[in-house]
Amino acid sequence: MSLNIAVLKETAEHENRVSASVETVKKLSALGCVVTIETGAGINASITDQAFKDAGAKISKTAEDTLKSADIVLKVQPPSTSELQDIKKGTLLIGLLAPYSNEKLNDSLAKAGIDSFSMEMVPRISRAQSMDVLSSQSNLAGYKAVIDAASQYTSAFPMMMTAAGTVPPAKTFIMGAGVAGLQAIATARRLGAIVTATDVRPAAKEQVESLGASFVAVEDDEFKEAETSGGYAKEMSKEYQKKQADLVAKHIAKQDIVITTALIPGRPAPKLITEAMVKSMKPGSVIVDLAVETGGNCAVSKAGEVVKVHNVNILGYNNVPSRLATDASALYAKNLLNLLNLIIDKEKGELNIDWNDEIIKGIAITKDGEIIHPNFTSESKKQKTKTAPAKKASEEETSKSKDDTEDKTSKTKESPAKKAAS
Repeated sequence: MSLNIAVLKETAEHENRVSASVETVKKLSALGCVVTIETGAGINASITDQAFKDAGAKISKTAEDTLKSADIVLKVQPPSTSELQDIKKGTLLIGLLAPYSNEKLNDSLAKAGIDSFSMEMVPRISRAQSMDVLSSQSNLAGYKAVIDAASQYTSAFPMMMTAAGTVPPAKTFIMGAGVAGLQAIATARRLGAIVTATDVRPAAKEQVESLGASFVAVEDDEFKEAETSGGYAKEMSKEYQKKQADLVAKHIAKQDIVITTALIPGRPAPKLITEAMVKSMKPGSVIVDLAVETGGNCAVSKAGEVVKVHNVNILGYNNVPSRLATDASALYAKNLLNLLNLIIDKEKGELNIDWNDEIIKGIAITKDGEIIHPNFTSESKKQKTKTAPAKKASEEETSKSKDDTEDKTSKTKESPAKKAAS
């Protein structure tokens, strides 16, 4: 019996991606799966219904028809209320489900008996690297941030020597050296900018410098010990935070472009740029805030808007990966395919999920009518409520950035700096 895989047209605002590509449809069809795609699902990512059909997919007219016989539902954004009602009990839903900010959906999925995997939760281990959605999408976001900055900036990025005079290179500062930050560094360097970067992890210095940028940080003894044995950032002392803030404030005042990338799952984005820092920048400077959807790294950025504050242009685009929908969809679909290869028995053509697998344990939110992820069970909610004040510091120590700004380093994984440079 063939597995039926449903791919829906995304209806969320600012979402142009699709959870399948021509390539992945071909490969899923080769596995014996029946792929049904809602009409128009790929059009915003430059994939026509005919292209999907030629790859072996069936095209369905409505979401309801698409979901009718689905065993697996592939999504980018969480399902809408109407979509959720049409997903039958026992179906496996896979997508970017935002479980930290969408607890009502977690509860709804459990009540509906829908099993669910959230791709944001893929563990940062070597086996799961090919499924790491946050890395694949953040890589594009870092690139697009620089392109957006260049289009808004009223001067050139590279130094130009002409008969009429010399155009100086743009000074570009990247705040956060995770996947998005490293790609932003590489892209800005390719465009000819003078690039500097900062990060809370000492290990990031080498990656930043390997891409030709200069590292900005107060490199005292405390900074050298600012990383846990697991590779995450530690909570720094108030004294260090003030010294670092003063250094960054002086540095920002001299920059033409600033790109911020710091995001933490389930929590508001940390404020890295104050209004006073914005005011200190030259007229015509540009700030790109990649964290704007969760509160922003810049105190005066606005989600979904380009605003001018103190003559500085502040870009707060929503869903930046979706603004490169064709490539973002292709990478996301490949991430999903790699996960499906893990859970589909290729000989029998049926689901064979090892619920004790480290990857599955990391991404599984609901199963058999219950919330099973330890971060979202009712017991964990009670524990958080009881211990929230006391745990604030320890949570800061072990927080992991959504865009991989505080990415766990691993000798067995390809360096993000190498990826950005390639």
